[in-house]
Order: sequence, then C-alpha cells, then structure tokens
Amino acid sequence: NGEIISADSMQVYKYMDVGTAKITKEEMQGIPHYLIDIVEPDQEFSVAEYEKRAKEIIKDIYKRGKLPIIVGGTGLYINSIIYIMHFSDFEGSKEFREKMKELANTYGSQYLYEKLKSVDPEAAKKIHPNDIRRIIRALEVYEFTGKPISYYQKMSGMRLNPEYQPIMIGLNFRDRQILYDRINQRVDEMIKNNLVEEVVNLLKIGYNKDSTAMQALGYKEIVEYLKGEISLEEAIEKIKKGTRRYAKRQITWFKGYDFIKWFFVDDYKNYEELKKNIIKYLAGKLNF
Repeated sequence: NGEIISADSMQVYKYMDVGTAKITKEEMQGIPHYLIDIVEPDQEFSVAEYEKRAKEIIKDIYKRGKLPIIVGGTGLYINSIIYIMHFSDFEGSKEFREKMKELANTYGSQYLYEKLKSVDPEAAKKIHPNDIRRIIRALEVYEFTGKPISYYQKMSGMRLNPEYQPIMIGLNFRDRQILYDRINQRVDEMIKNNLVEEVVNLLKIGYNKDSTAMQALGYKEIVEYLKGEISLEEAIEKIKKGTRRYAKRQITWFKGYDFIKWFFVDDYKNYEELKKNIIKYLAGKLNF
C-alpha cells in the first residue's frame, strides 16, 4: 500500500539517468514514484519547491488510503518535510543568483566559498567548496534575511512538523571500507552503462557545464574529460573520491536525527535477510 516520493536533488532532472542511478520502470514494479524526471537540467529546483510539491503528493497519497514512503539522501529535502523550516519558502532573487554565478565563472567556486565561510562558517563546513548551487543558496539566504542559513537549520531542528509522525530507517555499514568498495564499483558500473554518452547527449541537446544539473557529481568530471582537461581515468577517480566524501557527509547529516533506526547492511548475509528485519521493525511501528 505504499507509494514512493524521491528525496534526491539530482533525480528531479530529466535526461540524467545513469549518473544519478535513477530507478528504472522495471525496478518500480508498477509502484507509483514521484518527483523524478520533473525539471529540465538548466532549471533551478529549490528546497521550497520540493517541499510544496512533496506535501501536495503526501496529502493525495493519504487521501487514497496509501502510505507515503520518502526515499533518498538529500538532507534538506527531508528536513523540509519533517521539520518546520522557516527559510524553505524563501524565494530569494534570481538577479542575485545570476550575479553570484558570474563571480564563480570569473573567480572560481573557491571565491564564493570563502565569502560563505566569512558569513556562515558553520554552513560552509557542511558544503563542498565546488557545490556552487548550495553555496549560492546559503549566501542568498544571508543576503536577504540577514541571518545565516545555519541559524534557520538549527531553528527548524528544534520543531518537528506536527502534521507527520515519521518513521525513519537508515542504511549504513559497520565496515566503512565495504561502503567505499561499493561506491567504487557503482562508479565503474555507471561508466559501463554509458555515463560518458549520457553527458555527450546532454551537451548535444544544448546544456553546458554551467547548467544547474551539470554541476552535479559525476557530470562535471565527465565534462572536464570531454573538454580534454583530464583523462577518463582521472575523471573516474575524481568521481569515486567525490562520492566517498559525499557519502561520509550524508552519514554525518543523518546521524543528527535522534529518532532514526539504523540497519547495518554488513550485519546480514544478504539483502533478503536485511529486508525481513526492516519489515519486522516496520510491522511493530505501523501495527500491520
């Protein structure tokens, strides 16, 4: 009776399937999935927009007597649902964002990152220096509200949204090396599954390295390779390294939820055993 809402900030983009490990129609097994393939790669998609759309979908799923299941790893997207977030409806300024992008193009992402460090060092610690989109968003919130984005995140963390009673499940590995090996293997599979061809196709359609979605991990490195700036081997290594770092930051973020139930994948012989234990836990919580 469940229907799935994606909480992945890159799977919202069309034409980007391989590099975002997007679920296939076959894997969906007829189960409705929402907020996948909904915007063009050069469009911005804010937390506020995600929150608005996701809450409308949740309402509709409940109305039909089904259970909404939110899946994915974009922490701010999940926060926007389970917490009352005071800045998530903040529209900001397109002009300001364009100005910041111009500065990044002229002086590099590190220039904007240093600006962020000076006004919101706490947020800067959680954002990668190359994550232009999130850096600009944090600068924008500070510019137009007078308070750093980390302030609003703290405020939101103290107030759970009373509309929902979330049951949260997290997957992790006790042996971090197993996780890193899985990440490396996943990147190799993406290359085999034509990630390079996917990026070539995006460039042919008319998107470029400055398009919002092309800043994503796995895409910007392939663009560098196609421009002759690095070799394919170097691009692959950069993607693996960046993904390992991202996974580490995700784990740190989700450990901040004190009500999350963690399941360690390497505690189980196989996925079937893991699945049975998760279902058993859910059965107790949902009384089914």
